[in-house]
Amino acid sequence: MKILIIGAGRIGTSVAESLVSEDNDITVIDKNPESISLLQARFDLRGIVGNALSPALLTEASANDTDLLIAVTSSDETNLATTLLADKLFNIPTRIARVRNEELRSYPRILKEEGFSATTIIWPEQALTRYLVKLINIPEALQVQEFAEGRVSLVVVRAEAGGPMVGGPVGELNAHIPNACARIAALFRRNQCLSITGNTLIEAGDEVTFVADARHARLVTTQLKRRAKAARNVIIAGNAELSLGIVNALYEADEDESVAIPSAIRVIEADRREARKLALALESRAIVLSGDFDDEDTLLSAGMENCDLFIALSDDDENNILSTLLAKKLGAKRTIALVNRRIYGELIEGSRIDVTVSQTQAALDEIIRYVRHGDVTAACTLRHGAAEALEIAAHGTTKSSKVVGRRIHDVPLPAGCSVAALIRGEGEHAEVLMAQFDLVVEAEDRLIIFVPNRRLIPKIEALFAVDVGFF
Repeated sequence: MKILIIGAGRIGTSVAESLVSEDNDITVIDKNPESISLLQARFDLRGIVGNALSPALLTEASANDTDLLIAVTSSDETNLATTLLADKLFNIPTRIARVRNEELRSYPRILKEEGFSATTIIWPEQALTRYLVKLINIPEALQVQEFAEGRVSLVVVRAEAGGPMVGGPVGELNAHIPNACARIAALFRRNQCLSITGNTLIEAGDEVTFVADARHARLVTTQLKRRAKAARNVIIAGNAELSLGIVNALYEADEDESVAIPSAIRVIEADRREARKLALALESRAIVLSGDFDDEDTLLSAGMENCDLFIALSDDDENNILSTLLAKKLGAKRTIALVNRRIYGELIEGSRIDVTVSQTQAALDEIIRYVRHGDVTAACTLRHGAAEALEIAAHGTTKSSKVVGRRIHDVPLPAGCSVAALIRGEGEHAEVLMAQFDLVVEAEDRLIIFVPNRRLIPKIEALFAVDVGFF
């Protein structure tokens, strides 16, 4: 696939790094020569220095035969204007723009075909906010993703001694929670993906990935580690905009009875002016403190010794890491750090820092399904980008498809891959089925597939390709 990325900032670089390894033809445009030089030195791609709003420059970047445009600069205006040029002048079929201005969400016609011609708008900040709310509400989880329009949760948990299923076999999950709809899809031990059967034993320290009916996800996590207390005292620091979004999202999510709003939320903001604005916006929903979130006195005055969850969200990875380590030392029971450099996340997650999250990863999860071949309806990266989960539709007939008409057990998946669940039907009538040995795949079913290594993705795409005679 020919992909044109506008912007070599944090998100653009992350997207390029992820997609260049998948045999895509990638060109990146940015005004900063240093950013382009760094990208070209690290990856096998083409870099062009200049203004992406120049039709001549887009022509030089081969926009005329590009399949996908991804505009992810820090400027909403540049991103949207580029999608307009991509449509009107170059007829690029898929045009994705990053937008940060929340006010524009109220005017979808301006953003899409009748206005700036973006086929897809991504809101990384909002995606990260939703993700953090899930982690707050399932405190045992390392990662939580959604499929089937939110009906199915994919959850990653670190198995812990004392969990009811730890030391027992994978196949006993349904015996432990007979009324829950759930299935263990993958198990990593010492960073190696195991080939699991019903008799595979779960050990303390294993990284377990399971899918479940979203209503049962929390129940499954408590079978793999001791049930954590709901976060009642939460401290959020480092980013006023994200802090506001998280607090508001927690209150909005309370419409779901399974969500409990923390009884005490404190927000730390270094800039006094921003702190005052934030306090006015949050009203009685949270207490806002002005101070440096990596300062011991500030954290103590925020009540760190009684903190159930501390979240560091600044743009500086190192500050987030240091402040969460300090918070743990001062008494925080659980910590989450925003860490955009993948190597940092891999090194520190599960140590003194419980969970790391990444805004660039949130953006990538919004983009990735548009890069996949076949009818991929949802996708997410796992294990800091090393693995992936796909929701992909099975088309065709028993004659034209390698999937339709086969039992789950007989679908010829690459080694290590597994079908976790299947969605049959559409809309309100959709039915979620956990992948059982003898379940037969029907045409138009959507399968949720766990892929332990993203290099296997082309094999999955080829497997779901329909014989040309189908058309």
